[in-house]
Amino acid sequence: MTETEPRGRRSAKRTGDLTSPTALVNIVIAQASFIAALMFYVGVIYTSAYYGHFHLSPFTLGLGFAEFVLQSLHLMTFPVLVSAVVLLIAVAVSGRRPRQALPDSIVRATSLGASALARYYLVVVAAGLLLLIAWWQWQLLLPYRWAGPLLIAIGLLLGEARRAEMDHPRGLRDTAVPIFAAGVFLLWTVTLAAGQLGEWQARNDARDVVERTGLMIFSAKRLGLQSPSPKLAIEDLGDKVHLRYRYTGLRLIVARDGHYYAVPIGWKAETDPVYVIRETDDVRIELTPGVRYTGPVSRSAAAPS
Repeated sequence: MTETEPRGRRSAKRTGDLTSPTALVNIVIAQASFIAALMFYVGVIYTSAYYGHFHLSPFTLGLGFAEFVLQSLHLMTFPVLVSAVVLLIAVAVSGRRPRQALPDSIVRATSLGASALARYYLVVVAAGLLLLIAWWQWQLLLPYRWAGPLLIAIGLLLGEARRAEMDHPRGLRDTAVPIFAAGVFLLWTVTLAAGQLGEWQARNDARDVVERTGLMIFSAKRLGLQSPSPKLAIEDLGDKVHLRYRYTGLRLIVARDGHYYAVPIGWKAETDPVYVIRETDDVRIELTPGVRYTGPVSRSAAAPS
């Protein structure tokens, strides 16, 4: 017969397993996998919106997992989203009971601020719902369509912070449902913000396309590039040269696997095409620097190519 361990010892062993090196590694791996998956998702949304403005798809370009993850870092330049994350972290810290590690002034200020906001959490949720209705029904606040889901998520989290301050006994379901709903609205917010940021940056790059890397094409035969832009110039170098035709006035969007995606200077997204040029023995492509903007200093988009 085998002796059974006492119940207290078994529970202690289970508790100790949570602090074992293997358990900690598994927790870190799970959290890192979740963060990487989220960054991949955000990167897909951002790149789809960015290249979609140029009539391209990031999947046809062959972007990899790491490239999508790196593209998601563009959201760190979105000040409203960063401010919202800081606010949510402050609410989460203020809702925790053990505050001995923090200075009394910080604890008092954080508690008062969170309590004042949490008292009106229903107002925040209602404001978010109104913004959603205004966006759906009347297409109002279209550039800021992420504001509605963001306010709803903040309101739900403020409501949880208020219930934690009131010390009401609540079950796991009562706590998990609002937290899950807030997470869904936050994911919705990030999705809308990533799409909007990608579209904004694509429009800025298209407007200032002259500052991008230039493309000079030498070809043995005419490529048949047709563009209403007068900046696209074709020069015949003579029959004594193998690559006799030279094309200038193009700007590079992206280069992938020997394919160069380019647009002419003065390109318009509504009417003009994007050229896809493949480098072969009869086609040579040279990259040239873009043109630095020399207008007024107040122009925020001015930057070197």
